[in-house]
Amino acid sequence: MEYINQKLVDFNNYIKFKKVAIIGLGVSNIPLIDYLYKQKAQVTVFDTKKYEDIPKEIMDKIASYNFSFYFGENSLENLNGFNLIFRSPSSLPTKPELEKEAKRGAIVTTEVELLMKMCPCKIIGITGSDGKTTTTSLINAILKKAGYKVFLGGNIGIPLFTKLDEIKPNDILVLELSSFQLMGMEISPNISVITNITPNHLNIHKDYEEYIEAKKNIFKFQNEDDLVVLNYDNEITKNCSKEAHSKVTYFSSKEKLENGYILEENIIKKCEDKVRMHLLNTKDVILRGTHNYQNILAAIAATDSLVDTETAIEAIKEFKPVEHRIEFVKEINKVKWYNDSASSSPSRTISGLNAFDEEIVLIAGGYDKNLDYTPIAKPICEKVKTLILIGQTAGKIFETVKKEADKENKQIDIYMCENLKESIDLAQKNAKPGQVVLFSPASASFDMFKDFADRGNKFKTLVNEIV
Repeated sequence: MEYINQKLVDFNNYIKFKKVAIIGLGVSNIPLIDYLYKQKAQVTVFDTKKYEDIPKEIMDKIASYNFSFYFGENSLENLNGFNLIFRSPSSLPTKPELEKEAKRGAIVTTEVELLMKMCPCKIIGITGSDGKTTTTSLINAILKKAGYKVFLGGNIGIPLFTKLDEIKPNDILVLELSSFQLMGMEISPNISVITNITPNHLNIHKDYEEYIEAKKNIFKFQNEDDLVVLNYDNEITKNCSKEAHSKVTYFSSKEKLENGYILEENIIKKCEDKVRMHLLNTKDVILRGTHNYQNILAAIAATDSLVDTETAIEAIKEFKPVEHRIEFVKEINKVKWYNDSASSSPSRTISGLNAFDEEIVLIAGGYDKNLDYTPIAKPICEKVKTLILIGQTAGKIFETVKKEADKENKQIDIYMCENLKESIDLAQKNAKPGQVVLFSPASASFDMFKDFADRGNKFKTLVNEIV
Protein backbone atom coordinates (compact mmCIF):
# COMPACT_ATOMS: atom_id res chain seq x y z
CA MET A 1 0.00 0.00 0.00
CA GLU A 2 1.38 3.40 -0.98
CA TYR A 3 2.38 5.64 1.94
CA ILE A 4 0.40 8.86 2.39
CA ASN A 5 1.75 11.64 4.59
CA GLN A 6 -1.42 12.66 6.41
CA LYS A 7 0.24 15.67 8.03
CA LEU A 8 1.03 17.02 4.58
CA VAL A 9 -2.49 16.30 3.35
CA ASP A 10 -3.91 18.20 6.33
CA PHE A 11 -1.56 21.13 5.73
CA ASN A 12 -2.50 21.37 2.06
CA ASN A 13 -6.17 21.43 3.02
CA TYR A 14 -5.53 24.07 5.68
CA ILE A 15 -3.49 26.39 3.46
CA LYS A 16 -6.10 26.67 0.71
CA PHE A 17 -7.26 30.29 0.37
CA LYS A 18 -5.31 31.28 3.52
CA LYS A 19 -3.30 34.52 3.61
CA VAL A 20 0.37 33.54 3.46
CA ALA A 21 3.44 35.79 3.57
CA ILE A 22 6.82 34.83 2.15
CA ILE A 23 9.54 37.02 3.66
CA GLY A 24 12.76 36.97 1.68
CA LEU A 25 13.33 35.55 -1.80
CA GLY A 26 16.33 33.45 -0.83
CA VAL A 27 17.12 29.85 -1.74
CA SER A 28 14.83 28.31 0.89
CA ASN A 29 11.73 30.34 0.03
CA ILE A 30 11.73 30.46 -3.78
CA PRO A 31 10.37 26.88 -4.22
CA LEU A 32 7.46 27.86 -1.97
CA ILE A 33 6.18 30.26 -4.64
CA ASP A 34 5.21 27.41 -6.98
CA TYR A 35 4.02 25.15 -4.18
CA LEU A 36 1.72 27.68 -2.52
CA TYR A 37 0.26 28.69 -5.88
CA LYS A 38 -0.68 25.06 -6.55
CA GLN A 39 -2.31 24.87 -3.12
CA LYS A 40 -4.40 28.00 -3.92
CA ALA A 41 -2.98 30.07 -1.04
CA GLN A 42 -3.32 33.88 -1.15
CA VAL A 43 0.36 34.83 -1.18
CA THR A 44 2.14 38.13 -0.57
CA VAL A 45 5.90 38.33 -1.10
CA PHE A 46 8.20 40.62 0.91
CA ASP A 47 11.88 41.39 0.42
CA THR A 48 14.21 44.15 1.61
CA LYS A 49 15.74 44.35 -1.87
CA LYS A 50 14.49 46.98 -4.28
CA TYR A 51 12.13 45.94 -7.08
CA GLU A 52 14.84 46.38 -9.72
CA ASP A 53 17.21 44.07 -7.80
CA ILE A 54 14.81 41.11 -7.83
CA PRO A 55 15.72 38.63 -10.64
CA LYS A 56 13.41 39.02 -13.64
CA GLU A 57 12.45 35.33 -13.75
CA ILE A 58 11.18 35.53 -10.16
CA MET A 59 9.23 38.72 -10.83
CA ASP A 60 7.70 37.15 -13.94
CA LYS A 61 6.56 34.18 -11.84
CA ILE A 62 5.09 36.41 -9.11
CA ALA A 63 3.23 38.37 -11.77
CA SER A 64 1.94 35.25 -13.55
CA TYR A 65 0.59 33.93 -10.23
CA ASN A 66 -0.98 37.31 -9.46
CA PHE A 67 0.75 37.42 -6.04
CA SER A 68 0.95 40.71 -4.15
CA PHE A 69 4.42 42.00 -3.24
CA TYR A 70 6.23 44.67 -1.22
CA PHE A 71 9.92 45.40 -1.72
CA GLY A 72 12.46 47.72 -0.10
CA GLU A 73 13.83 48.36 3.38
CA ASN A 74 10.43 49.25 4.82
CA SER A 75 8.46 46.48 3.11
CA LEU A 76 7.50 44.78 6.39
CA GLU A 77 5.42 47.80 7.37
CA ASN A 78 2.77 46.12 5.20
CA LEU A 79 2.90 42.81 7.11
CA ASN A 80 -0.55 42.60 8.63
CA GLY A 81 -3.40 40.08 8.88
CA PHE A 82 -1.67 36.88 7.72
CA ASN A 83 -2.51 33.32 8.75
CA LEU A 84 0.95 31.91 8.05
CA ILE A 85 4.33 33.62 7.59
CA PHE A 86 7.38 31.92 6.09
CA ARG A 87 10.39 33.94 7.22
CA SER A 88 13.79 33.60 5.59
CA PRO A 89 16.50 32.41 8.02
CA SER A 90 18.15 35.86 8.16
CA SER A 91 14.83 37.56 8.99
CA LEU A 92 14.95 36.78 12.70
CA PRO A 93 11.69 36.16 14.60
CA THR A 94 12.60 39.04 16.93
CA LYS A 95 11.80 41.59 14.23
CA PRO A 96 9.04 43.86 15.64
CA GLU A 97 6.78 43.29 12.64
CA LEU A 98 7.01 39.51 13.06
CA GLU A 99 6.48 39.67 16.81
CA LYS A 100 3.42 41.85 16.26
CA GLU A 101 1.89 39.39 13.76
CA ALA A 102 2.69 36.40 16.00
CA LYS A 103 1.01 38.12 18.95
CA ARG A 104 -2.02 38.78 16.77
CA GLY A 105 -2.26 35.05 15.98
CA ALA A 106 -0.20 34.41 12.84
CA ILE A 107 1.95 31.28 12.64
CA VAL A 108 5.53 32.45 12.05
CA THR A 109 7.75 29.64 10.80
CA THR A 110 10.42 28.68 8.26
CA GLU A 111 10.53 26.23 5.40
CA VAL A 112 12.85 23.93 7.39
CA GLU A 113 10.80 24.03 10.62
CA LEU A 114 7.59 23.08 8.81
CA LEU A 115 9.52 20.36 6.97
CA MET A 116 10.62 18.88 10.30
CA LYS A 117 7.12 19.03 11.79
CA MET A 118 5.64 17.08 8.87
CA CYS A 119 8.56 14.74 8.17
CA PRO A 120 7.55 11.05 8.47
CA CYS A 121 11.08 9.70 9.01
CA LYS A 122 14.02 9.96 11.40
CA ILE A 123 15.76 13.36 11.37
CA ILE A 124 19.43 14.01 12.06
CA GLY A 125 20.30 17.68 12.61
CA ILE A 126 23.76 19.24 12.80
CA THR A 127 24.70 22.70 14.01
CA GLY A 128 27.81 24.46 15.29
CA SER A 129 29.94 27.50 14.67
CA ASP A 130 32.53 25.48 12.75
CA GLY A 131 32.53 22.12 11.01
CA LYS A 132 28.81 21.61 10.53
CA THR A 133 28.92 21.29 6.73
CA THR A 134 31.71 18.71 6.77
CA THR A 135 30.03 16.78 9.62
CA THR A 136 26.67 16.88 7.80
CA SER A 137 28.29 15.68 4.59
CA LEU A 138 30.11 12.87 6.44
CA ILE A 139 26.85 11.70 8.01
CA ASN A 140 25.17 11.79 4.61
CA ALA A 141 28.00 9.75 3.08
CA ILE A 142 27.92 7.14 5.88
CA LEU A 143 24.15 6.66 5.66
CA LYS A 144 24.21 6.38 1.86
CA LYS A 145 27.02 3.82 2.07
CA ALA A 146 24.78 1.80 4.39
CA GLY A 147 21.99 1.84 1.81
CA TYR A 148 19.62 4.42 3.27
CA LYS A 149 17.69 6.81 1.06
CA VAL A 150 18.85 10.15 2.44
CA PHE A 151 17.36 13.60 1.94
CA LEU A 152 19.99 16.30 2.54
CA GLY A 153 18.86 19.85 3.27
CA GLY A 154 18.69 22.78 5.65
CA ASN A 155 21.66 25.06 5.19
CA ILE A 156 23.05 22.87 2.38
CA GLY A 157 21.53 20.69 -0.30
CA ILE A 158 18.16 21.83 -1.63
CA PRO A 159 15.00 23.13 0.11
CA LEU A 160 13.06 19.98 0.97
CA PHE A 161 9.64 21.17 2.07
CA THR A 162 8.31 20.83 -1.47
CA LYS A 163 9.77 17.27 -1.57
CA LEU A 164 7.80 16.08 1.46
CA ASP A 165 5.53 13.89 -0.63
CA GLU A 166 8.63 11.91 -1.72
CA ILE A 167 9.93 11.23 1.81
CA LYS A 168 8.94 7.84 3.28
CA PRO A 169 9.08 6.56 6.90
CA ASN A 170 12.19 4.41 6.31
CA ASP A 171 14.21 7.26 4.78
CA ILE A 172 16.46 9.60 6.77
CA LEU A 173 16.42 13.40 6.69
CA VAL A 174 19.83 15.02 7.33
CA LEU A 175 19.79 18.75 7.99
CA GLU A 176 22.54 21.29 8.52
CA LEU A 177 20.96 23.96 10.71
CA SER A 178 22.22 27.50 11.26
CA SER A 179 21.47 29.68 14.27
CA PHE A 180 19.12 31.71 12.04
CA GLN A 181 17.12 28.60 11.17
CA LEU A 182 17.07 27.32 14.75
CA MET A 183 16.04 30.60 16.36
CA GLY A 184 12.40 30.39 17.39
CA MET A 185 12.15 26.74 16.35
CA GLU A 186 9.84 24.53 18.43
CA ILE A 187 10.94 21.10 17.24
CA SER A 188 14.26 19.23 17.47
CA PRO A 189 15.71 16.40 15.36
CA ASN A 190 15.72 12.81 16.69
CA ILE A 191 19.52 12.85 16.58
CA SER A 192 21.20 16.22 17.12
CA VAL A 193 24.85 17.20 16.84
CA ILE A 194 26.55 20.38 18.06
CA THR A 195 30.12 20.50 16.73
CA ASN A 196 31.12 23.53 18.84
CA ILE A 197 29.95 27.02 19.76
CA THR A 198 32.17 30.08 19.40
CA PRO A 199 31.28 33.74 18.67
CA ASN A 200 29.76 34.20 15.20
CA HIS A 201 27.14 36.26 13.34
CA LEU A 202 27.26 38.97 16.00
CA ASN A 203 26.49 41.55 13.31
CA ILE A 204 22.97 40.05 13.11
CA HIS A 205 22.26 38.47 16.50
CA LYS A 206 21.52 40.85 19.38
CA ASP A 207 24.39 39.36 21.38
CA TYR A 208 26.39 36.16 21.92
CA GLU A 209 23.80 34.83 24.36
CA GLU A 210 21.05 35.02 21.75
CA TYR A 211 23.29 33.11 19.32
CA ILE A 212 23.99 30.39 21.92
CA GLU A 213 20.32 30.02 22.86
CA ALA A 214 19.37 29.66 19.19
CA LYS A 215 21.87 26.82 18.81
CA LYS A 216 20.41 25.01 21.84
CA ASN A 217 17.04 24.63 20.12
CA ILE A 218 18.55 21.74 18.20
CA PHE A 219 18.12 19.55 21.31
CA LYS A 220 15.71 21.39 23.64
CA PHE A 221 12.59 19.75 22.19
CA GLN A 222 13.95 16.21 22.12
CA ASN A 223 12.49 13.39 24.22
CA GLU A 224 14.15 10.65 26.26
CA ASP A 225 14.44 8.31 23.25
CA ASP A 226 16.37 10.88 21.22
CA LEU A 227 20.12 11.58 21.20
CA VAL A 228 22.30 14.67 21.33
CA VAL A 229 25.99 14.46 20.39
CA LEU A 230 28.13 17.13 22.09
CA ASN A 231 31.72 18.33 21.84
CA TYR A 232 33.32 17.68 25.25
CA ASP A 233 36.24 20.01 24.44
CA ASN A 234 34.03 23.07 24.04
CA GLU A 235 32.86 24.41 27.40
CA ILE A 236 29.51 25.68 26.10
CA THR A 237 28.56 22.48 24.28
CA LYS A 238 29.82 20.31 27.14
CA ASN A 239 27.46 22.10 29.53
CA CYS A 240 24.50 21.73 27.16
CA SER A 241 24.03 18.25 28.65
CA LYS A 242 22.55 19.89 31.77
CA GLU A 243 19.58 21.09 29.68
CA ALA A 244 19.11 17.95 27.58
CA HIS A 245 16.00 15.77 27.96
CA SER A 246 17.48 13.06 25.75
CA LYS A 247 20.40 10.66 25.80
CA VAL A 248 23.78 12.42 25.60
CA THR A 249 27.02 11.23 24.07
CA TYR A 250 30.30 13.14 23.84
CA PHE A 251 33.24 13.27 21.48
CA SER A 252 36.68 14.65 22.31
CA SER A 253 40.13 15.11 20.78
CA LYS A 254 41.64 16.08 24.15
CA GLU A 255 40.10 13.94 26.91
CA LYS A 256 40.18 10.16 27.47
CA LEU A 257 36.46 9.72 28.02
CA GLU A 258 35.12 6.59 29.73
CA ASN A 259 32.12 6.70 27.40
CA GLY A 260 32.02 8.45 24.04
CA TYR A 261 34.22 8.86 20.97
CA ILE A 262 37.80 10.09 21.21
CA LEU A 263 40.92 10.88 19.23
CA GLU A 264 43.99 9.47 20.95
CA GLU A 265 47.45 9.46 19.32
CA ASN A 266 45.95 9.71 15.82
CA ILE A 267 43.53 6.84 16.49
CA ILE A 268 39.75 7.35 16.52
CA LYS A 269 38.25 5.20 19.28
CA LYS A 270 34.87 4.30 20.72
CA CYS A 271 34.82 4.16 24.51
CA GLU A 272 32.34 2.10 26.50
CA ASP A 273 32.76 1.50 30.23
CA LYS A 274 36.51 2.20 30.08
CA VAL A 275 36.98 -0.18 27.12
CA ARG A 276 38.52 1.60 24.11
CA MET A 277 37.83 0.14 20.69
CA HIS A 278 40.20 1.13 17.90
CA LEU A 279 38.09 2.28 14.94
CA LEU A 280 40.26 4.23 12.52
CA ASN A 281 43.76 5.63 12.06
CA THR A 282 43.68 9.24 10.85
CA LYS A 283 46.51 8.39 8.43
CA ASP A 284 43.94 6.38 6.48
CA VAL A 285 41.58 9.32 5.79
CA ILE A 286 41.84 12.05 3.17
CA LEU A 287 40.66 14.82 5.52
CA ARG A 288 43.42 16.58 7.43
CA GLY A 289 43.54 18.55 10.67
CA THR A 290 42.32 17.88 14.21
CA HIS A 291 39.13 19.85 13.55
CA ASN A 292 38.25 17.40 10.78
CA TYR A 293 39.00 14.44 13.03
CA GLN A 294 36.53 15.96 15.48
CA ASN A 295 33.99 16.12 12.64
CA ILE A 296 34.60 12.40 12.00
CA LEU A 297 34.06 11.62 15.69
CA ALA A 298 30.76 13.52 15.65
CA ALA A 299 29.60 11.76 12.47
CA ILE A 300 30.41 8.30 13.87
CA ALA A 301 28.61 9.13 17.13
CA ALA A 302 25.51 10.32 15.26
CA THR A 303 25.26 7.27 13.01
CA ASP A 304 26.46 4.52 15.37
CA SER A 305 22.95 3.24 16.11
CA LEU A 306 22.03 3.17 12.41
CA VAL A 307 25.12 1.87 10.60
CA ASP A 308 27.60 -0.93 11.31
CA THR A 309 31.12 0.24 12.15
CA GLU A 310 32.86 -1.29 9.13
CA THR A 311 30.51 0.46 6.69
CA ALA A 312 30.95 3.82 8.46
CA ILE A 313 34.75 3.52 8.41
CA GLU A 314 34.74 2.60 4.72
CA ALA A 315 32.65 5.72 3.93
CA ILE A 316 34.95 7.95 6.00
CA LYS A 317 38.08 6.64 4.28
CA GLU A 318 36.56 7.47 0.88
CA PHE A 319 35.31 10.91 1.93
CA LYS A 320 36.94 13.90 0.24
CA PRO A 321 37.02 17.46 1.66
CA VAL A 322 33.92 19.51 0.99
CA GLU A 323 34.50 22.30 -1.51
CA HIS A 324 35.99 25.53 -0.04
CA ARG A 325 37.14 23.74 3.14
CA ILE A 326 40.93 23.26 3.06
CA GLU A 327 40.45 22.26 -0.56
CA PHE A 328 43.65 21.55 -2.46
CA VAL A 329 43.72 23.62 -5.64
CA LYS A 330 47.10 23.31 -7.31
CA GLU A 331 50.85 22.91 -6.77
CA ILE A 332 52.97 25.60 -8.43
CA ASN A 333 56.75 25.53 -8.23
CA LYS A 334 56.61 23.19 -5.20
CA VAL A 335 54.14 25.48 -3.40
CA LYS A 336 50.72 23.99 -2.59
CA TRP A 337 47.69 26.29 -2.77
CA TYR A 338 44.58 25.65 -0.63
CA ASN A 339 41.13 27.19 -0.77
CA ASP A 340 39.54 27.53 2.69
CA SER A 341 37.03 30.23 1.76
CA ALA A 342 34.32 28.74 4.01
CA SER A 343 36.39 29.79 7.04
CA SER A 344 34.44 32.94 7.83
CA SER A 345 35.42 33.30 11.51
CA PRO A 346 38.71 33.41 13.43
CA SER A 347 38.13 30.00 15.05
CA ARG A 348 37.72 28.34 11.66
CA THR A 349 40.91 29.88 10.30
CA ILE A 350 42.78 28.77 13.42
CA SER A 351 41.65 25.22 12.66
CA GLY A 352 42.86 25.64 9.09
CA LEU A 353 46.27 26.87 10.21
CA ASN A 354 46.61 23.94 12.61
CA ALA A 355 45.96 21.47 9.80
CA PHE A 356 49.39 22.18 8.30
CA ASP A 357 52.92 21.38 9.43
CA GLU A 358 54.41 23.40 6.56
CA GLU A 359 55.21 27.11 6.71
CA ILE A 360 52.20 29.15 5.57
CA VAL A 361 51.55 32.16 3.40
CA LEU A 362 48.12 33.25 4.63
CA ILE A 363 45.62 35.35 2.68
CA ALA A 364 42.92 36.59 5.08
CA GLY A 365 40.35 39.32 5.62
CA GLY A 366 36.86 40.16 4.43
CA TYR A 367 33.47 41.38 5.62
CA ASP A 368 33.27 42.42 9.28
CA LYS A 369 30.81 40.42 11.46
CA ASN A 370 31.84 42.31 14.61
CA LEU A 371 34.02 39.44 15.80
CA ASP A 372 37.05 39.57 18.10
CA TYR A 373 40.27 38.82 16.20
CA THR A 374 42.53 38.66 19.25
CA PRO A 375 42.47 34.80 19.38
CA ILE A 376 43.88 34.50 15.87
CA ALA A 377 47.05 36.51 16.56
CA LYS A 378 49.07 33.86 18.38
CA PRO A 379 48.37 31.02 15.86
CA ILE A 380 49.33 33.36 13.01
CA CYS A 381 52.56 34.30 14.75
CA GLU A 382 53.35 30.61 15.28
CA LYS A 383 52.44 29.27 11.82
CA VAL A 384 52.54 32.07 9.25
CA LYS A 385 55.61 33.46 7.49
CA THR A 386 53.80 35.90 5.23
CA LEU A 387 50.41 37.47 5.98
CA ILE A 388 48.43 39.11 3.18
CA LEU A 389 45.28 41.01 4.16
CA ILE A 390 42.27 42.27 2.21
CA GLY A 391 38.77 43.51 2.96
CA GLN A 392 37.06 45.30 5.83
CA THR A 393 38.73 43.27 8.57
CA ALA A 394 42.27 43.76 7.26
CA GLY A 395 42.97 46.56 9.75
CA LYS A 396 41.59 44.57 12.71
CA ILE A 397 43.69 41.52 11.88
CA PHE A 398 46.79 43.64 11.26
CA GLU A 399 46.54 45.38 14.64
CA THR A 400 46.11 42.23 16.69
CA VAL A 401 48.84 40.30 14.83
CA LYS A 402 51.30 43.21 14.98
CA LYS A 403 50.72 43.53 18.73
CA GLU A 404 51.32 39.81 19.30
CA ALA A 405 54.39 39.75 17.01
CA ASP A 406 55.94 42.69 18.87
CA LYS A 407 55.24 41.01 22.21
CA GLU A 408 56.89 37.77 21.07
CA ASN A 409 59.63 39.58 19.15
CA LYS A 410 58.70 37.70 15.97
CA GLN A 411 59.12 38.82 12.39
CA ILE A 412 56.11 38.39 10.07
CA ASP A 413 55.90 40.01 6.67
CA ILE A 414 52.47 41.66 6.52
CA TYR A 415 50.99 43.18 3.37
CA MET A 416 47.70 45.02 2.74
CA CYS A 417 46.07 44.50 -0.65
CA GLU A 418 43.12 46.06 -2.46
CA ASN A 419 41.62 42.89 -3.92
CA LEU A 420 41.92 39.12 -4.26
CA LYS A 421 43.90 39.22 -7.52
CA GLU A 422 46.52 41.49 -6.00
CA SER A 423 46.80 39.26 -2.93
CA ILE A 424 47.30 36.13 -5.06
CA ASP A 425 49.98 37.83 -7.15
CA LEU A 426 51.76 38.86 -3.95
CA ALA A 427 51.46 35.36 -2.48
CA GLN A 428 52.97 33.85 -5.61
CA LYS A 429 55.86 36.30 -5.40
CA ASN A 430 56.56 35.59 -1.72
CA ALA A 431 55.87 31.86 -1.37
CA LYS A 432 58.95 29.62 -1.22
CA PRO A 433 59.18 25.95 -2.27
CA GLY A 434 57.81 23.68 0.46
CA GLN A 435 55.46 26.35 1.80
CA VAL A 436 51.66 26.39 1.60
CA VAL A 437 49.49 29.28 0.41
CA LEU A 438 46.29 29.16 2.44
CA PHE A 439 43.29 31.32 1.55
CA SER A 440 41.40 31.32 4.85
CA PRO A 441 39.71 34.71 5.33
CA ALA A 442 38.53 34.42 9.00
CA SER A 443 35.79 36.79 7.83
CA ALA A 444 32.56 36.74 5.84
CA SER A 445 32.57 37.43 2.11
CA PHE A 446 29.91 40.08 1.59
CA ASP A 447 32.22 43.09 1.21
CA MET A 448 33.50 41.87 -2.18
CA PHE A 449 31.63 38.67 -3.08
CA LYS A 450 28.16 37.14 -3.29
CA ASP A 451 29.01 34.49 -0.70
CA PHE A 452 31.90 32.30 0.45
CA ALA A 453 31.40 29.91 -2.50
CA ASP A 454 31.66 32.78 -4.99
CA ARG A 455 34.80 33.95 -3.15
CA GLY A 456 36.33 30.46 -3.18
CA ASN A 457 35.54 29.89 -6.84
CA LYS A 458 37.18 33.19 -7.81
CA PHE A 459 40.25 32.22 -5.78
CA LYS A 460 40.48 28.87 -7.57
CA THR A 461 40.03 30.49 -10.97
CA LEU A 462 42.81 32.99 -10.32
CA VAL A 463 45.16 30.32 -8.96
CA ASN A 464 44.53 28.03 -11.91
CA GLU A 465 45.41 30.89 -14.27
CA ILE A 466 48.92 31.01 -12.81
CA VAL A 467 51.42 29.46 -15.21
